[in-house]
Amino acid sequence: MKKVILITGTNSGFGWLHTHTLSDAGFTVYATMRDTSGKNKDKAEELAKLKNVHVIEVDLSSENSVNKAVSHILAAEGQLDVLINNAGNFMGGIAETFTQKDIDTLFDVHFNATWRTIKAVLPQMREQKNGLIVNTSSVLGRFSAPFMTFYNAAKFAVEGLSEGLHYEVRSLGVDVAIVQPGAFPTEIFGKSTYGSDSTIAADYGDLSAIPEQIGVGIGQLFENLQPNPQDVADAVLNLINKPQGQRPLRTVVDVATGQFAKDANTHVSEGYKNFVSAFGLQELLN
Repeated sequence: MKKVILITGTNSGFGWLHTHTLSDAGFTVYATMRDTSGKNKDKAEELAKLKNVHVIEVDLSSENSVNKAVSHILAAEGQLDVLINNAGNFMGGIAETFTQKDIDTLFDVHFNATWRTIKAVLPQMREQKNGLIVNTSSVLGRFSAPFMTFYNAAKFAVEGLSEGLHYEVRSLGVDVAIVQPGAFPTEIFGKSTYGSDSTIAADYGDLSAIPEQIGVGIGQLFENLQPNPQDVADAVLNLINKPQGQRPLRTVVDVATGQFAKDANTHVSEGYKNFVSAFGLQELLN
């Protein structure tokens, strides 16, 4: 069956792999990115050569830009079946060095942009009585690692949005699923930024060196475990191919801390069912 898929953040990393993987699987893909005539021109042109892939420029910080893109897809296709919220960035360092602007930037790309796209596609998916929304979180959306505090917080926000919405719209035919990747060798680490107020870091003494040590540790993890980013794209493809209503809320893809995250998901799920049932809302679980 034909499926039309919208993916955000396709100029690199998981988004790039999602586009290739879903094109190979025979789906119609709308790959979005910023600056398709500028710094991402080569990436846009390369993706546009793939079978059934259409590249469109979208500024995820703009509600108007997002709505315009969705309207364009619906005018061309008459349907929109899958949204993959993939766009993101990484910011680390001592929490106190983060300015309000740093925090706003981080939350806008991870949380606000995720909601903007969901808000834009939900009316069509509800009308179709069929749809899938895949939100990219992280194992760091389940537990918070030090010196990544605000990145973790942004992913926690994505988790909260996704989990509540999962139960609100599933009876309307719309599945909401979370993918929780661990650390993978993608371009996101090469584009990492840190809290802007560097003057504060000096007050932390030896602790100020830990973010750099974490970076070295991640490099060693990549060397020892060789995690493959394609595993994340394959996990998303698997979610798309599952029958409506049978997709799990959370999917962990992590060779390092994956079992820890899976165990946490299992325990939370069990407690959540009891919580929802206590309010007489068991039908939301079915």
